[in-house]
Amino acid sequence: MSLDASPPHQPVDKGPPVVRTIAMPSDTNPAGDIFGGWLMGQMDLAAGNVAARRSRGRCATISAEAMTFHRPVIVGDEVSLYAWIVSVGRTSMRIQVEVWRREREGETTMKVTEGLFTFVAIGADRRPRPIPPEIDEDTVAG
Repeated sequence: MSLDASPPHQPVDKGPPVVRTIAMPSDTNPAGDIFGGWLMGQMDLAAGNVAARRSRGRCATISAEAMTFHRPVIVGDEVSLYAWIVSVGRTSMRIQVEVWRREREGETTMKVTEGLFTFVAIGADRRPRPIPPEIDEDTVAG
């Protein structure tokens, strides 16, 4: 695990977290640290939520790449996952996910990991389907 030397800070301009959870003892590896696989699973959930909303339907994870673990997550930490769309193709989209931790008994937050996920929109036949055009939220709200 590489440790990022940058000072802890708050996430900016990410909107609200897509997922927020607490790291529990059952999520640890044999050394007692939060298991990287658990974090990846949480990241996949967050990215999948964004993908399903954008594609307005079922999606499947195609790849997780560029995973970087900056700092460990400790049992009891509040874990917040932020996810946003980086690009949209005809049937697939790439979603960036950042994971931030907040110590259980404090307000200090720091980025602990990040990764880039690719999803494909899936039709009823379980085959790739086109992603519909983006909805103009101003038109829907008006």
